[in-house]
Amino acid sequence: MKIGVLALTTSGRQLAERIATRLPDCRVIRIEQGIAATLRENWREFDGFVTIMAAGITIRAIAPLLQDKTSDPAVVGLDEKGTHVISLLSGHLGGGNSLAHAVAAITGGSAVITTASDTLNLVPLDLWAAAQKLKAVDRKVFTSASSILVNKGELCIYTEVDVEDLPAGLIAVEDSGAADLVISHRLMDTEKYVLHPPNLVVGVGCNRNTPVDEFEKALDELFAGLSLSPLSIRNLASIEAKKDEEGLLLFGEKNGWPIEFFDSDTINTVTGIDESAAALKAVGAKGVAEPTALLSANTSTLLCRKHKWQNITMAVARAPFTLSAQVLDHLST
Repeated sequence: MKIGVLALTTSGRQLAERIATRLPDCRVIRIEQGIAATLRENWREFDGFVTIMAAGITIRAIAPLLQDKTSDPAVVGLDEKGTHVISLLSGHLGGGNSLAHAVAAITGGSAVITTASDTLNLVPLDLWAAAQKLKAVDRKVFTSASSILVNKGELCIYTEVDVEDLPAGLIAVEDSGAADLVISHRLMDTEKYVLHPPNLVVGVGCNRNTPVDEFEKALDELFAGLSLSPLSIRNLASIEAKKDEEGLLLFGEKNGWPIEFFDSDTINTVTGIDESAAALKAVGAKGVAEPTALLSANTSTLLCRKHKWQNITMAVARAPFTLSAQVLDHLST
């Protein structure tokens, strides 16, 4: 996290310097035009702010700047002695709670955390999901599921991936009907809350100069037909001969999917695929979509064999994926 520290008084500035020297990627911000103007000017330049002043001053200054919990920076406020270190904004996703604990460790004070899951010693669901790279169609899933966790003291999870360990409050169940939350790569026609793991690899072959919109339409058609969620796509895979294929590269870039490329010799070691004489003649490999999906996913079984369109082939493999109890720590990232 990139942290800015602000203080109004001489003793506050001394404490600010002390904090800045102890926290990684942290610096003191000079207040030259008032606290509100200074915060406004720096609001998007930092991941978090530490303000050494009355909490009311900080709250009035940041109020006009607030937009959304997924994008607002963390804000931690403390008194000039560093006795009470209060996580004021973006406690979970923004890292405010972690920052408050880190500052309190420097000042010798106490971190004041008011988020319900933390005070009840339950896992912050959004930070756990972030560490596991789980995605939701709507972020309201986290709010609603967290409410169940806080009110019941536990959240029952049905998962279609392996589980190594789960954090406090999350309970694995064998029956999806008994679950509050489902973790699956599939599109779910259910009233349950659903999170999607990044465990699908899409192998892609294409003709030269295939436009990006054809890739988009092919994937939409394929995933809709298979009831798969695009949110579970970990990456794309293809042959090295397509490393400069503009439409394919743009397709991956637009969706935030990296592309793993394999040479023809490696591809030709893969067995059990639908071999293509056309691909062997064009790029020297007995296939593209199926073998690259299998290679990238490090598996021998396809979730979906090759589908063909006029200029594109796609296949899907499911990569091994295991849930753990790891929770995102913003200060260590």
